[in-house]
Amino acid sequence: MTPYGNFTFFFLLALTLIPAIVFGFLGVSGRIRAGWLLLTTLFMLWVIYRPISVLVQVGCFFLGEYILIRAFLAFKQSGKGKDAKILQRVYILTVLASIFPLALVKLSPIFQATGLWLTPLGFLGISYLTFRTTGTVIEIRDGLIKRINTLDFFLYVLFFPTLASGPIDRYRRFLGDLENPASGEEYSRFLSEGIHLIFRGLLYKFIFAYLINKYALVPLGGESGFMATFKYMYAYSFYLFFDFAGYSAFAIGTGYLLGIKVPPNFNKPFLAKNIKDFWNRWHMSLSFWFRDYIYMRFVLDSAKKKRFKNRYTSAYLGYLLLFGIMGIWHGTQLQYITYGLYHAAMMIGYDWLERKNKKKHFWGEGRAWDVLAIGITAHFVFFGFLIFSGRII
Repeated sequence: MTPYGNFTFFFLLALTLIPAIVFGFLGVSGRIRAGWLLLTTLFMLWVIYRPISVLVQVGCFFLGEYILIRAFLAFKQSGKGKDAKILQRVYILTVLASIFPLALVKLSPIFQATGLWLTPLGFLGISYLTFRTTGTVIEIRDGLIKRINTLDFFLYVLFFPTLASGPIDRYRRFLGDLENPASGEEYSRFLSEGIHLIFRGLLYKFIFAYLINKYALVPLGGESGFMATFKYMYAYSFYLFFDFAGYSAFAIGTGYLLGIKVPPNFNKPFLAKNIKDFWNRWHMSLSFWFRDYIYMRFVLDSAKKKRFKNRYTSAYLGYLLLFGIMGIWHGTQLQYITYGLYHAAMMIGYDWLERKNKKKHFWGEGRAWDVLAIGITAHFVFFGFLIFSGRII
């Protein structure tokens, strides 16, 4: 069953949330809340991942990742883990092993098209589960995580409100909410915010997104020509936002009701003044994950090893790497790869223009300039979504 997709899901969700709300108001201990969260998670996994064959896949995925992470943690804390070169090799192998199931799923269309192999693996949310486990491996390597509790890690990886499309939490932040639950007074604020977010999700996903899809996307899908494509670009961009932001509001709101302060995913992205600002507002948990674990590490490692004479070269190659991977993560179809490279080009182009502006001062300041910047940025973003939609590729 798709999360937040129909009345039945919301009814079953409500059954799990009522005791959590009572526990929150009473300020019961964190372990009791964690116990209820475990029972809730097991029940909702059964709701979301039926039939049993899919549940087995999810269970095997979690078990494999858990064993991998515990093994890497044990190795890092052992005598051999003190050797930096050996640790780095084991770390790279562990990261590759942690993303291997996701890579099989993402590359399965190629395998299937060439007749090489058809992977049976693949379940709803495997990408977001992989981001959580791989992020944990990276933070163990950095020394930020020194212990893994089995129950806490299970709840973190399989936290059901965010299974399908995030937001992507971090293990240490999630663990803080489990170990230091909100008091009754704090929880009342969580409840108020959670209910507000759930109603926002209803408005975004089941009213705005539904109406845009029915009265704009579907009719325009049967039309051709420049003007039809131009209008489709706007309709698809706003549909994508309201549908995804609506889902995120449901996920975050449900997390709040369970006492988990799930990180935000959207912050008025179409009011961004430049493309960098946009990626600090759109699908924030994913963009920050890619920034922290891919882009920054590539740039810092390049500077440390002095790979490039020009410091901007590493930044620009970092953008190509980051958005190239992000594009392939969406899918191996040409539209997704092009979308990733398009945004890499936008980031590189903006960085170059920003540096030129410091010398030439061709872009001013003030309210009018900000409005112009928002309009230009939005249209570059909208065109990117048009590429993403597959309409022109």
